[in-house]
Amino acid sequence: MMQAARDAAHETAAQTGLKAPLVIAVTVLTSMSSGALAETGVDTPLLDHVLRLAQLAHTAGLDGVVASPQETVAIRQRFGSEFAIVTPGIRGGVSAKTGTGASAGNGKASKDDQERTMTPGEAIASGASYIVVGRPIIAAPDPRGAAEQIAGDMRTPH
Repeated sequence: MMQAARDAAHETAAQTGLKAPLVIAVTVLTSMSSGALAETGVDTPLLDHVLRLAQLAHTAGLDGVVASPQETVAIRQRFGSEFAIVTPGIRGGVSAKTGTGASAGNGKASKDDQERTMTPGEAIASGASYIVVGRPIIAAPDPRGAAEQIAGDMRTPH
């Protein structure tokens, strides 16, 4: 199925004269914890399961995966710099260690329904190719300011 998706994307791009899009697979949703994964019948450790799914995507010739920022280091080590990692679960505008940025009023970045999160800068430093940021911007009182803070955090060494 993954190979068919990759082939269809490349064939359509060639027929239309466009560059082929990245074809990526989803590993484990960032809203899932180890316990929630176990409830679905997966009894292997969460990281091992993510790496297994990433291996299937890599073997199928996909361009990368969607994975929690907490798994990016292991994925990057195993599959190298050319394998794209898209990371949702981005929370907070600056390092959670500083206690600033988008927060739940307790000095920590709000995780909402997300279990495995990082700040934008931490995700980039861990090896993310792309980050997905939604609620930290759209739910902020000043969305533009939140986006600027996130961009600044991504430029700050972590």
